[in-house]
Amino acid sequence: MSTPETPLVRVLDETGKVAPTAEAEQYLPLVEAIPDAELEQFYRDMVSIRAIDTQATNLQRQGQLALWPPSRGQEAAQVGSGRAARAQDTIFPSYREHAVTRIRGVDPLDIIKLMRGVSHGGWDPTDPKNGNTRLYTLVLGSQVLHAAGYAMGVAFDGRSGTGDPERDEAVIVYYGDGASSQGDVHEAMVFAASYQAPTVFFLQNNHWAISVPVTTQSRVPLVQRSAGYGIPSVRVDGNDVLASYAVSRVALDEARAGGGPRAIEAVTYRLGAHTTSDDPTKYRGNDEELMWEGRDPIVRMRAFLENRGASARFFDEVDTEAADAAEDLRARTVTLGMPDPDEMFDHVYSDPHPLIDQQKAWRAQYEASFEGDAR
Repeated sequence: MSTPETPLVRVLDETGKVAPTAEAEQYLPLVEAIPDAELEQFYRDMVSIRAIDTQATNLQRQGQLALWPPSRGQEAAQVGSGRAARAQDTIFPSYREHAVTRIRGVDPLDIIKLMRGVSHGGWDPTDPKNGNTRLYTLVLGSQVLHAAGYAMGVAFDGRSGTGDPERDEAVIVYYGDGASSQGDVHEAMVFAASYQAPTVFFLQNNHWAISVPVTTQSRVPLVQRSAGYGIPSVRVDGNDVLASYAVSRVALDEARAGGGPRAIEAVTYRLGAHTTSDDPTKYRGNDEELMWEGRDPIVRMRAFLENRGASARFFDEVDTEAADAAEDLRARTVTLGMPDPDEMFDHVYSDPHPLIDQQKAWRAQYEASFEGDAR
């Protein structure tokens, strides 16, 4: 998972034992200060989102959704980084950050609405209940430009680097190994580095850009791409939620304090398909999948908690909560109705626009022309 040129930060080994790498030593005081309740919350987050993710995949297979991008296997990278962000930080997800969005307050049903085709965006990113979480984007890498631009605005407005950790802001943006080959991502890094924008680039290297392996995409570890722009960059075991939390917390704190952009490559693995329209058996072998299943982030964290004395009752309660959340999602999904057609016009512009008003009126007139039509 690492080379001598690209050290990997890891706190927990694959058995859940605390066995920090040399690169993790600097983060240990932060990890050791995590309260027991927060450690348990990490586990609860991962188990719940996997149950929700499995339920959503099943719903798509049963014709309830047009598409679903599974996140199975990437829970630790997302939960650790999501829990590291402060309330005032802004999140720019890609389209697989189900754990991050849920942590920030987004209702998973809003993602379902998007994938079902009954919502044009999913949720209102300006609504405080959604925790400064921007919308999913299916245009590969475009959200990274948006994040860098937003972070530049944060810096220009003096909302970072003031020395007040309760008010200073940072931006964290999620993208994958495939998106890291997009020009938008590199342009975003140029601007973020040039303007010292408080941006944390969080790359989830899940090894496959649909059917193209990361070894084909890049001849060097992906963490070197951001480092090449002068951005301090860290490579972390993305299946270790403690390491993910620690490196993300430090990177966000440094960016928020005026240190400029930071980058993290979380080395993880997509255990499921790229989306439910994909068949990974066509391009990767079973041996590879079995190897990564042995590094399952949830199994690893459970072993860690068990070694610390967590009770069987705790794990039973978590499993029940996760099952209830998944069943609740199913029940609400199957009762979703069709949206009002006029909604497609409501958020094209922030202010009223005469052309949109004309189009809306034309649509209503056109639909009315079919009333009473016996055909």
